[in-house]
Amino acid sequence: MMNTGIVELIAFGLVAIVAGFFLLVSMVLELAPEQRRKWLLGIGLGTGIIAFSLKIGLILLFSLYPGPMLSLFPERQHEYAPSHLPDGGRHDSSLVKTPYTWQALPASAPSPGDNPLTAEKIRLGRMLFFDTRLSADGTLSCASCHEISSDKGGGDGLRASIGIGGQQGTRNAPTVLNAAFQKVLFWDGRATSLEDQAKGPLINPIEMGMPSLDRVVATVSGIAEYIEPFAAAFPAQPSVTIDNIAKAIAAYERTLITPDSPYDRFVKGDSSALSAQQIRGMALFESTGCVFCHSGPNFSAASIFADDIPFRLFPSVPDTEYEQQYGFTDDPGAAPVHSGSKPGIWRIPSLRNVNRTGPYFHNGSVASLEEAVRIMARVQLNKSLSNSATDDSSIHWLPGDRRLAVATQQALSDSEVDEIVAFLKALDGDLPPLH
Repeated sequence: MMNTGIVELIAFGLVAIVAGFFLLVSMVLELAPEQRRKWLLGIGLGTGIIAFSLKIGLILLFSLYPGPMLSLFPERQHEYAPSHLPDGGRHDSSLVKTPYTWQALPASAPSPGDNPLTAEKIRLGRMLFFDTRLSADGTLSCASCHEISSDKGGGDGLRASIGIGGQQGTRNAPTVLNAAFQKVLFWDGRATSLEDQAKGPLINPIEMGMPSLDRVVATVSGIAEYIEPFAAAFPAQPSVTIDNIAKAIAAYERTLITPDSPYDRFVKGDSSALSAQQIRGMALFESTGCVFCHSGPNFSAASIFADDIPFRLFPSVPDTEYEQQYGFTDDPGAAPVHSGSKPGIWRIPSLRNVNRTGPYFHNGSVASLEEAVRIMARVQLNKSLSNSATDDSSIHWLPGDRRLAVATQQALSDSEVDEIVAFLKALDGDLPPLH
């Protein structure tokens, strides 16, 4: 049987059509001049009045029969159960779109014009990436600090990496996964391409410790198993050069991407890919302000997708309880050395696979992701941490304007931290194959 509202709507429409016809005829007889009865003029005037009347009628129809009227339109928004909503089910009947647009990670990374990807180049780059002979004492390779065969997310799981001779570094190893999408590399952003980045650790005295790039070239040139791969990867220049070594390593690193996380599947249309808790965390990630720095497909304003400045002051809120506790300002990063105790300047890291890349921050001083979220809320976004509802908003009187100002979302509760962490775990993608 037809819906009662639809039947009423059809009946209403038929009555309106009949009434409209008689109204039009009446208009013609009333408005057209008596002499020579100018029908076209009468019809034109009558039609204008009827069109206005129809607008009023449609407004009345939407008011009286909103359900049947809306059901005539086939496009409907996807609805989530109330438990999926950030406020736990308390919501208004009208949906308000948030301003941020979420994006999935591309399935492949772009390559520069002077270093196109080839299977031969990727094969050579993989050989070099795992070869410990590229270090001064033959004990370390690129993969020693950037593990991709485990759950360490392209890092090494250490607070700070250990170089040749057991030397302790001062910074946490950044992930190599999805590094191809970043426009500046290293924590201080001193490299502007994967090719530039690949050369740095080779001659860093604490990392792989080679005395010069020339020594790196001499070492690789003396290894017979590299003759054929270099000739295949660079047929126009088969001899070993430092630029070709770097290009091959960079080519391999451009294959180390993780585009199929639960988040990516959700953004592409799989509404079941995220849990209710993760969707609430996703909404909080935006409303709390995390997207101001961790935006775009790679969750970093330092990525190739962003036109933003790739650096931020950290911490931006001075003299918090966390600054001294975790020694955040001991290293100035990209800031001038004379900056003293002022906040350092750091490249914005990607949050892809962040659940796997602990410990966190440039000095690896924070062990848990939950604590890292609390710290960022406090020292970057100036949020308080409280489970009291009264701390989440404040009311201010503006005497000059004679108005009230209400500040909301000032505090982050433990449950909200858990929801953001749950969302961040949804950024874990499938690890790329080793071969």
